[in-house]
Amino acid sequence: MKKTFALTHPKLQPARLVDAIKHEIKKYLARERRKALPDDKDYWTFDCRFGATEDKAEQIFTSEINKKIDAAVAEALPAFYIEILARACNHKPRDTDVAAD
Repeated sequence: MKKTFALTHPKLQPARLVDAIKHEIKKYLARERRKALPDDKDYWTFDCRFGATEDKAEQIFTSEINKKIDAAVAEALPAFYIEILARACNHKPRDTDVAAD
């Protein structure tokens, strides 16, 4: 998903618009997680970027998306850009070298 969301709408209240945007992003993440994984991969991870424009977008974690949207509303930005790209990954093996007492 690479999209610029407008934070102004002639008929919708800003709070309802923000809720709709957050819901759309949540649906997208859930839809991507439901996709079949390649045989050699364990889980889906997401590469996210957020900014006022595509040029100013910075890399963020998935857990920070709602905080960044709220910050954009607080700054009264007219729009923001978000990029979420799904990527299949493998978990790293745990260290088995535990010191025995």
